Amino acid sequence: MTGILAIETATDTCSIAVSIDGQIRECHEVAPRQHNELLFSMLKELLPDGTLREQGIDLVAYGCGPGSFTGLRIAASAVQGLAYSCGLPAVAVPTLAILAQNALRRDEVSTADTLLCALDARINEVYSAVYQYKDKLPVLRDGPWACSPADLALDMSGSLTVVGDGGRFLKQFSEALRLTVVATLIDIVPMARDMIPIALAKFQNGEIQSPGQVQPVYVRDEISWKKLAQQGKPA
Repeated sequence: MTGILAIETATDTCSIAVSIDGQIRECHEVAPRQHNELLFSMLKELLPDGTLREQGIDLVAYGCGPGSFTGLRIAASAVQGLAYSCGLPAVAVPTLAILAQNALRRDEVSTADTLLCALDARINEVYSAVYQYKDKLPVLRDGPWACSPADLALDMSGSLTVVGDGGRFLKQFSEALRLTVVATLIDIVPMARDMIPIALAKFQNGEIQSPGQVQPVYVRDEISWKKLAQQGKPA
């Protein structure tokens, strides 16, 4: 079995999970702007003794976004440090895919459903993407996007289930889009435990990163944030 440490801090929820020998332990708390304070105390609670390798961890997975700028950087920075210090590979898991996996685990949707995963991006925008399932895992169909709810336009037929707190903007969606929506699951949030099956599949497919490749995903092109590797004090 592959031991996985999963870290998800892209939203107001700080979530960490550990999967060793098929057993999952997790810490999960809705704590806006407190992720930096909570992250390592949660890690210490779940993995109190020795290095990650010594405790059975083979890879570190992280929610790569889209999501909160600060939250994404907290996870990416932590994963870079942990992966580098312990000599472990990293796996990036899209935050919107984590929503889709959470909804399936809770039996809120079926593998035949098409999901519009949407998160409140603040400033009257949503992060969103369309997912379907293959082998009980979410597969990206379209997106991701960052736009106002009214500007969200999908070229598709059939029905949609909206998953995530971006569903609170349903009334602002276009009429054509609203007509395709058959259910809205606003209370589904990204949880680290739902990264584990996705991360395991990526790991088995060789979709891994070195510590230097760990990088959040930003979908707002107009924001010129520096990548982690570009930061640091000027010479």
